[in-house]
Amino acid sequence: MAGLPPDRVRPGQAPFTSVGIDCFGPFYVKRGRSQEKRYGCIFTCLAMRAVHIEKLHSLEADSFINALIRFMSRRGVPELIRSDNGTNFVGGEKELRTSIRQCTEHVNTKEYLLLRNIKWEFNPPAASHMGGVWERQIRSV
Repeated sequence: MAGLPPDRVRPGQAPFTSVGIDCFGPFYVKRGRSQEKRYGCIFTCLAMRAVHIEKLHSLEADSFINALIRFMSRRGVPELIRSDNGTNFVGGEKELRTSIRQCTEHVNTKEYLLLRNIKWEFNPPAASHMGGVWERQIRSV
């Protein structure tokens, strides 16, 4: 067996410094007389296996970005995010990068973003076994 990645075994690392993200569902929620689909977004700490779950209203990139902002306001800004190549993750990452480029015109915003630089890594398209850390947590949920 190969060694674990360095972000999984760094000592003294705060919880949720390195995060694995995945979406799961749908769950059917009754609203009035109708049923609506809701999804879950799981944030798994890669070092401690702690779990944070957010509710998504849809699988669109906007809904994912809202969940990511709620996660970061509660648990802090992660240094590394790992995820699969889901369309909502790829779209959310692209939207965040374009908004960062637009916001860097102001000096204060640029310094803020440089201090909180987040590295986002995607698993290869056909390598579902690389996300086993967070996929196993989904099964538990």
